[in-house]
Order: sequence, then C-alpha cells, then structure tokens
Amino acid sequence: MYSLDVNFLKDRPAYQKKPERKGGIGLKLPTGNMTPVYVGVALGVGLPALLGVGWWLLQGKIVELEGTIAQLDQESKRLDTEIGNLNKIKAETNAIKGETQALVTVFDQIRPWSAMLQDLRDRIPAAVQIENIKQISPTAAVAGQPTGNPAGGLEITGLARSFNDVNDFLLSLQQSRFLKSTESRILTASLVDAPLPPGGGQSPAAVIIKPPQVVKYTIQSSMSDVPASELIRELEKKGTVGLVTRIRNMQQTGVISK
Repeated sequence: MYSLDVNFLKDRPAYQKKPERKGGIGLKLPTGNMTPVYVGVALGVGLPALLGVGWWLLQGKIVELEGTIAQLDQESKRLDTEIGNLNKIKAETNAIKGETQALVTVFDQIRPWSAMLQDLRDRIPAAVQIENIKQISPTAAVAGQPTGNPAGGLEITGLARSFNDVNDFLLSLQQSRFLKSTESRILTASLVDAPLPPGGGQSPAAVIIKPPQVVKYTIQSSMSDVPASELIRELEKKGTVGLVTRIRNMQQTGVISK
C-alpha cells in the first residue's frame, strides 16, 4: 500500500522563501491617489510665480501712482498760483468798489445851493426878510446836540414883522425835505428898531419919527441826510437839472440803486 505524505506547513506564508534582491536598493514608488502630491507640487511652483507677478504689477502701479502724484503736485501749484492771482484781483476789485462807493456816497450827499436857496425863497413868508445865510460845519450843526449832523447845517438870520411871522417861517422850514424838521429851531428872537432905508435920514428941522420895531431872529437847522437820489423830484422842481441827470445816469449803470 502507498501512503501520501503531504506537508502543508510549507504552503504557509511564514515558510515562503523571500525573493532575492538583485542589483542594490530598489526604489518603491507610492501607489494609490496622487492628487495631493500634484497639488503640493503646483503650489510650490505656482505660489512664488504668483508672488513675482504680483510684485511686478505692484511696482508698476507704484510708478504710475508716483507719476500721478507728481502731476497732481504740478496742478496744485498751478492752481495755487491762479488762486493767488484771483485773490489779488478780488482785493483790487473790492478796493475799487470801496473807492467808488465812497465817491458815490459823497456825490449822493451833495446839496446844491441853488436848489436850497430856491426852496427858501418858496417858503419864506411875505413879512419875513433874510439878511444872512451861513453854513454850519458838521461838528456843530445844532446847538446842544452831542454829535453834529454829517451833512452840516444852516443858520439863517433876518427880520420879521412879528413873532408869529418867525414861527410861520420855522414851520415852513420844517416841511422842507432839504432840512431836518426835528433839528430846526429858533435860537434867538427879539424886538429891535427897524433899520432906516438908505438915504432916509431926517433933517434937523424935520419931525423925528421913531421907526416901528421888528423881530430880529436867528433860525438854525440841520441839512437832511436823505440821499440826493431820493430827492430827484424836489431837485427837478428847484431847477437842478445837471445833478438830476448825473444821478439818473448812475442809476442806469447800477452804481446807485433806484
């Protein structure tokens, strides 16, 4: 009889003979999913490249901004020069306007004597005579006032038949637009002998007749500070054509408001 002798131990992995290595150390490449490796290699190579490109673009942008800043600096200097010129012109214009306004103000305060004398002739009563008209300086326009009227004033002296006639003359002057009614007043009024007419002396044999008494008065008033441009109608009535024409010309040019 034959018997089978089978050794199953040799078939186990522990008893398997390892193959002999040939030719030194062998390189064993990894197997499986290689995506992380590729991603790492891409990042390692691409990131420095991106940084380089970004730095190059940044340098170009810096150069461009520096050029823009230089242009803006030049433009700012040019604008500063123009602003300085404009301010200078503006200052000169304001100075000219100030001088013009000062001249206009003085011109607008003109009171023609012809118009004022005509106004007095129109207002004086029949029983009143004017001997003298004196202009008063602005610092002493009306007695008793702390500060005078810048336009000055008038002092009128003369003779009247009675005190009532002097009062009537004062009331008439207070209605004049060339004078200030609140600053028109009678300073003095007293009875005096009427002056003899020229050549009216009496001979020694003639009968001496005492002249009647009259009132010697002094009236003082301040000139109105109303601008002449607001007195055009009154000036026209008094025949002041030249001043009225000049005022209207200035009103048309806008130097004086209407």
